Amino acid sequence: MPVRQPIEEEYLDVFQNLESMIISVYREAPELVDWDVEVVVDALIRRYQAEMRGREPRPPRLTTELRESLFALMEGIIQWYLGEELELFSAEDESPVSIPSPDPLTLEEIVAILKRVRKPIRTWNKRGGVQGYLTFVGGFIP
Repeated sequence: MPVRQPIEEEYLDVFQNLESMIISVYREAPELVDWDVEVVVDALIRRYQAEMRGREPRPPRLTTELRESLFALMEGIIQWYLGEELELFSAEDESPVSIPSPDPLTLEEIVAILKRVRKPIRTWNKRGGVQGYLTFVGGFIP
């Protein structure tokens, strides 16, 4: 029986992209706290669990623009990992550039990844305070 890699190693690129987005929002809006990130990750988990069950996802209850912004960014990259093209805008001429999706992940994989993203939020928040996770992860992202 083959030995299975830890989820963080198997989906390293997904983790790096999601955490880079979180930290980019934090750097633009230093008032972001770990709780905001956890609320967004929980909302994303609920959204994709509903899809797994064949249900229409309920609109997330995000009470701030900052949370809504983070949700939209993370949802966009997740949709790319699910098989949608990603459209970015060139800084030079502001024209859209389409990036084809990598091999699509399943909804089950996405939910497992999001649950694993949530775990260190709680751990580092307990250790480092209201921005413990953001400070810790930010130290690894240039």
